[in-house]
Amino acid sequence: MGAQNRIVDFQEFGSSEAGRVEYWRQKAAAWPAMRDAQPNAGHYAFVELHEQGRLDALITQNIERLHQRSGLPADKVLELHGTTTEAVCLACGDRITSDEACRRIEEGEKAPRCRKCGGFLKPATISFGQAMPRDVMVRAQVAAETCALMIAVGSSLVVEPAASIPRVARQAGARLIIVNRDPTPLDGIADAVVHGEIGAVLPELVRREG
Repeated sequence: MGAQNRIVDFQEFGSSEAGRVEYWRQKAAAWPAMRDAQPNAGHYAFVELHEQGRLDALITQNIERLHQRSGLPADKVLELHGTTTEAVCLACGDRITSDEACRRIEEGEKAPRCRKCGGFLKPATISFGQAMPRDVMVRAQVAAETCALMIAVGSSLVVEPAASIPRVARQAGARLIIVNRDPTPLDGIADAVVHGEIGAVLPELVRREG
């Protein structure tokens, strides 16, 4: 990764004005593409499961909220890595939209601050070195322990703690289906493994499981 797009971890964001400016520079550059992204057939397959009354929870590492945009209720979606659609104050917890934060950057603010308390505003995603959201992790653990079927979709199943969630479900007695383009470390414990493009594979899988 070049010097023009370096990683700014959570510690640097909190301790360095230069780090915050760089973080927000990258965020503002990437935001238009993230904002304009649209759900695909894979997202709508989960909506179909929900409408059938068969989706207890959707645990995701994705940050762009395409699942909610596709029609899933927000309370069904557990965002392990937060969301890029909002910025959160690290001091008071107040939130603003990413549209507003990036507009303020365009108007000259290099690293926006909270207008309620003056604290640092940060994109509401989980950065390297930042603690995972405990309430979301607890809900994900409970969902894994109580589900009858877990479908792990589009994940390498390498990054922890998310990678352990399908294993928890399998150990609790759930069936496990893995859908991914490439092999994963958990393929050996899955009841079924489907390799292919998610947008093509997942809708057909949902119809078959129904």
